[in-house]
Amino acid sequence: MPGLLRDYFVVLPDSVAGHAVAGQLPVPDTTRTAGGAGGTLTVAHPSGRPWVVARPLVRKVSHLRRGDDALVLIGPDQVPEAVLAGLLEGARDRAGLERRLARLPGLHHVIAHLSGETWIRGTASGLRRIYHARHAEAGTIASDRPAVLAHLTGAPLDDGALALRMLDFLPHPLSRRVLWRGVHETGAGYGLALPAAAPGTAAAPGPREYRWWEPPPPELPLAEGARRLGDAVAASVRAHIGGLDRISCELSGGLDSTTLTFAARATAPAELSLLTVAARDRYSEDETWARRAVEAARGGHTDTPALAHHIIPAGQAPYFYADLAATSAELNDEPLPVAPGRARAHLLLGRAHATGSRYHLTGYGGDELFLGLPHAYQDLFHGNPLTAWNHLSGLRHQLGWPLLPTLKALLNRSTFPRWLAGAVTTEPQPVTRTPLLSWGVRQSLRPWFTDHANALITEEFRAAAEQAEPIDRWRGRHVDIDAVRMGARHFQAMEDVGMTIGLPVAAPFYDDRVLEATLAVRLEERISPWRYKPLLVEAMRGVVPDALLARTTKDHMSSDEHQGLREHASELADLWTGSRLAEHGLVDARHLLRLAAEPFSPVLVEHSISSTVAGETWLRTAENAWPPPDRTPTTISPSEAAR
Repeated sequence: MPGLLRDYFVVLPDSVAGHAVAGQLPVPDTTRTAGGAGGTLTVAHPSGRPWVVARPLVRKVSHLRRGDDALVLIGPDQVPEAVLAGLLEGARDRAGLERRLARLPGLHHVIAHLSGETWIRGTASGLRRIYHARHAEAGTIASDRPAVLAHLTGAPLDDGALALRMLDFLPHPLSRRVLWRGVHETGAGYGLALPAAAPGTAAAPGPREYRWWEPPPPELPLAEGARRLGDAVAASVRAHIGGLDRISCELSGGLDSTTLTFAARATAPAELSLLTVAARDRYSEDETWARRAVEAARGGHTDTPALAHHIIPAGQAPYFYADLAATSAELNDEPLPVAPGRARAHLLLGRAHATGSRYHLTGYGGDELFLGLPHAYQDLFHGNPLTAWNHLSGLRHQLGWPLLPTLKALLNRSTFPRWLAGAVTTEPQPVTRTPLLSWGVRQSLRPWFTDHANALITEEFRAAAEQAEPIDRWRGRHVDIDAVRMGARHFQAMEDVGMTIGLPVAAPFYDDRVLEATLAVRLEERISPWRYKPLLVEAMRGVVPDALLARTTKDHMSSDEHQGLREHASELADLWTGSRLAEHGLVDARHLLRLAAEPFSPVLVEHSISSTVAGETWLRTAENAWPPPDRTPTTISPSEAAR
């Protein structure tokens, strides 16, 4: 079964060949989306040829042209023409427009034409990304979907990039390795400039990347940073759901989902549905805290009609690795290790959709932003060693880090390229009591990887290390931003499940304004071994009741994953029978079949199999992804595109 294409857009050159490409775009099967929503919107060049061709299943396309200059925003909400005019008019160059865009909340792709040049960018958080490829006739074309470019250019799969995706996570810059040869990802925080052809010439110069975003310096005191963060969260929530009558939120009971529940309630929807999945673990506290949040939101009145709390019994929640065949319903940009939990996400979003919700909010991104990773103490140590050691000592005692290894890790000054070259190993990695103060986390190659896969992965890391530059010169800031961008990629799987159901899903914490407000706070106040998410707690004072802000624990679902290996052993065995990864020479299918029969094997305790499962299911979908093309795109005028 072909995967359902996520909504996408393509940016085309102003040429006869570019016009021809528009007729070759893949068409999503909108009959498989609830309500059959979808359609093609085309924003034209002044010549009338297609410039931006979009199929926005749930997102909105806003457009304005002023003479030769034009601006297209693709995001969660329709941007009023007056706002577009304020952004575009008076912006003499790209930098001027960027300064105006910095005030815009929400998660938007930006496509602009200024001074004879087209440029495109996504978000600094990495949730909205840009890809480009060279078409044999049309030249450079760009899109937010690498699979679309692969389809248009006939690009083959890249085994090296596929092998990398069998790891649990990919550090910068390897996360940018696209699964198809000849398709390239523009780095988060960078834009793609597409110069026009010079007069009298047929070919345009090649694309170039430019940096449009820099993280703010960590200078704000906690109180000021909390005020900015609170404003940014509220603005992002309004950008997604403001004005909608029926919305839903995932209320796990954790601080992140509780925050968004109260932020959503502040937008005054006619009906707010809150969904909680009960845990199988009898020691879990999430459901208890979720009930407290609902009681507080109702103000003690259980008959409030605008608020409904739906608790999904634990017995109805699928284990991980359930219904693996259903992952073929979405074609993600890449294999994602969260894919084995797809059935659980589908259940939750299906229940939310059944309430009549028009938009669903989640707390994804909160852990990456607000928990703080130990690597940050490397940064603090440079400017304030006593404070850094005081905080690190508290953390060391909590995590059981030995003193001498902690000191050695703190004083280590290895460069990012050197760390990256050794970031994968065939040796098992210690799970606990390992100081995490470097540029990231080393990973072990799995025992079911073939020698060919190990060689590909090792060579990819080595080659990347030769020219690698960190996201930021400070280790902690580099790791913080990389973690946010990694989480944003994972959230794409949730968006795509929502697309299949017909329910838009949002993670407001991935808004660039939220990221900037967080990074702008002094490091020693933003994270603490003695306080749980102190910045978020202070930002939500007066919005979330203090009794709910007092929670300092977090539940985990590791038992559901291990139990899923047993419950769905036969599905896993079917997956490795005729394995596509094995056909590519990347895994030992016989080894995986043995592990499917031994779900509690020590090998599976030491090594996660989720990324390998995700790679296998993604590959099967990608090999059969394209429905017949629709060669009759509808062209709309600039004024119609803005409606």
